[in-house]
Amino acid sequence: MPRALNEVSVRALASVSRDEFAAILAGPPERAAAWVAAAARNGIVEAQAVYGQYLLNGHGVERDVDEAFVWFRHAARRDHPMAMNMLGRCYEHGWGTAACAPVAVYWYRLAAQAGLDWGMYNYASALALGHGIECDRAQALQWFLRAAELGHAKSLNFVGSFYEDGWSVDADAEIALDFYRRAAQGGDFRGQFNYARLLAERGEIAAALQWLQRVPRTATGAFVAKMRAWLAASPVSAFRALERSLDANANANANANASLNMNTQISATPNLTQESRT
Repeated sequence: MPRALNEVSVRALASVSRDEFAAILAGPPERAAAWVAAAARNGIVEAQAVYGQYLLNGHGVERDVDEAFVWFRHAARRDHPMAMNMLGRCYEHGWGTAACAPVAVYWYRLAAQAGLDWGMYNYASALALGHGIECDRAQALQWFLRAAELGHAKSLNFVGSFYEDGWSVDADAEIALDFYRRAAQGGDFRGQFNYARLLAERGEIAAALQWLQRVPRTATGAFVAKMRAWLAASPVSAFRALERSLDANANANANANASLNMNTQISATPNLTQESRT
C-alpha cells in the first residue's frame, strides 16, 4: 500500500469539515485519493464508491481494476446506486472479474430501480440490444424515457433512434429530430451527429456543420473514424471539406477523451455500451 494512503488518520477524518473535505477532493489527485481511501476503509459508503472509481481511472492512485471491483461491490451491497451501476459495468466488460452479461444486467436493473439515470440507461440498453437479457424494446423505451425525463443526454439520443427507426413506436422524424436536438444540446456526441445528420437531410447544411464540428471533442476514436467515413462519402462538399480539415490527431484526441468516459458520477461522461446508431 502506498505510504500516502496511511497518512490520513481516523482522527483527521473525524475532524475535517465538509468544506475542507471538498477542497481536498478538488486538490491534488494523490491527496484526494489518500483521503477517499481512508474514508472508504472506515466504512463510508459514498467514499467506497468514489474510491472504486479512482482505482478504475487511476486517479491519484495506481490503476487497479481488481481492487476497483472490490470497492464497487462493497458499496453496491450497501445499496449505493452508482456503485451498483459500476459493478454492472465491471461484469459487462470484465473489469476485475469474469465478464458476465446477465449479472451485469442484474446490477443495472437494481441501479435503475434505485432511480439512477445511468442505471436506467444501461438497463435499457441491455433490453434494447438483447445483451444478457431477452430483447424487449418496449420495456427498454420506457426506461430510456424515464432517464430522458431526468435530462440524461445519451438516453435522449437513444429515444430519438426509436422514433427514427420505428422501434415499438410509429416512426416519426419530427419527434426523432427533437430528441436528437436535446441530446446534442446535452453534450452527447452521438446525439450531435444524429441531429446534424437529420438537419442535413432537411437541407440545413450550415446548422448541421456546426454540430458536426463539435463531435470530435468528446467522441471515441472509433466513432470519429465512422463519422469521417460518412463525411468523406457525403455529396455535400462542405462535409467533405470538414473531413479533410480534421487533422491526424483527431482520433488520438478522441481516444484521450474516451479514457475519461467511465460512466460515473465523478465526471459527466458518455457510456461505452453499443448503441443503435453508429
